[in-house]
Amino acid sequence: MTDDYTRPAPASARIRPATAADVTAVKAVTDAAYRHYIERIGVVPAPMEADHAANVAAGRVFVTGDPVTGLVVVVPEDGHLFLDSIAVHPDAHGQGVGRRLLTFVDARARALGLPEVRLYTNAMMWENQKIYPRYGYEVVERRLDGPYDRIHYRKRLA
Repeated sequence: MTDDYTRPAPASARIRPATAADVTAVKAVTDAAYRHYIERIGVVPAPMEADHAANVAAGRVFVTGDPVTGLVVVVPEDGHLFLDSIAVHPDAHGQGVGRRLLTFVDARARALGLPEVRLYTNAMMWENQKIYPRYGYEVVERRLDGPYDRIHYRKRLA
């Protein structure tokens, strides 16, 4: 007899590296997740303007769902893993997709031997300012990066 902790995750819950075949879905999920912020922040959010094909080709994008419902873009840097973007399709909100993706990011950093995860969010995306501290992130600083007013976070991994 197995329980929920030993059963393999269903295919729709697994997180895997994105492939070239996923680029269209990566763009669609990213756009759907960030589109509503355009009016609020007054500019197109940076993840919507990313070169998704290049990020996928570089092995930076990991996706979940079939079809894709969520994704992360991560970049190993000196001493930390940079969480460049996290996107969950609005139709998948409340299903634990974001939580699974954030847990994956921690595991990815550990697997790469990196002791910290860093990210930033636009100061006008106030929902994120409630989410990230619940997952162990602390504010490092707030600064302007071009047209973006960003709050920078870090999470030290044990």
